[in-house]
Amino acid sequence: MNSELRITNYLTATDHLWQPAPTDLTLLPDEIHVWRINLDQPEPQLQNLAATLSSDETARAERFYFQEHRQRFIAGRGILRTILGRYLGIQPSQVQFNYQQRGKPVLADTFADSGLEFNLSHSQGLGLCAVNCTRPIGVDLEYIRPMSDLEALAKRFFLPREYDMLRSLSLNQQQEVFFRYWTCKEAYLKATGDGLSQLEQIEVSLTPTEPAKLQISEDWSLFELLPANNYVAAVAVENFGWNLKCWQY
Repeated sequence: MNSELRITNYLTATDHLWQPAPTDLTLLPDEIHVWRINLDQPEPQLQNLAATLSSDETARAERFYFQEHRQRFIAGRGILRTILGRYLGIQPSQVQFNYQQRGKPVLADTFADSGLEFNLSHSQGLGLCAVNCTRPIGVDLEYIRPMSDLEALAKRFFLPREYDMLRSLSLNQQQEVFFRYWTCKEAYLKATGDGLSQLEQIEVSLTPTEPAKLQISEDWSLFELLPANNYVAAVAVENFGWNLKCWQY
């Protein structure tokens, strides 16, 4: 099955759409590639991935208190390097990053000519990496979980219309819709480089059965994904007319 996908309905992005990437991986100008990453890797693979990290990434990994979090960070960063290395035609250890003001990693100036833009998100044992050529891109992934303060968070970070829509739903629907709102807003803010302090300023229109749309004046595309059971995700990218391809790492 071809993994190319134009998402036309919120419920389209089911498991079978995540395909192995081709050996001759090419990123066309009108494409977005989204990679699904299993962060719970076996020890031998973790050791290989750890060997590709920079010294500052290794130091950051060692600061995690829990082994599980440390291992998932190593897997996420190592696999990100592997994915980007495939597009750039270099070894994972040769990939270099700069960091924006709010800590968002971007490729170092050395790779500016490639035009490669990327963003990474993770939740529990799953990660998503979105890749694009030349346009700002953001991805956010969340595991749907019970939240005791869900309504208070929605009141704080959502616009009145969004908050009212959420409150009109059943408790089960509220959880999923809350995280859909959250991922859509955060994907856009990660693409623009703005922080969560702007969350309540970004309006999103959605319903339990219809896909989300950004209610902003600029030209941005928003894609919702269901990468696994109990997960929701969103990808925001500047401009329109994109083809989305979903790869399983």
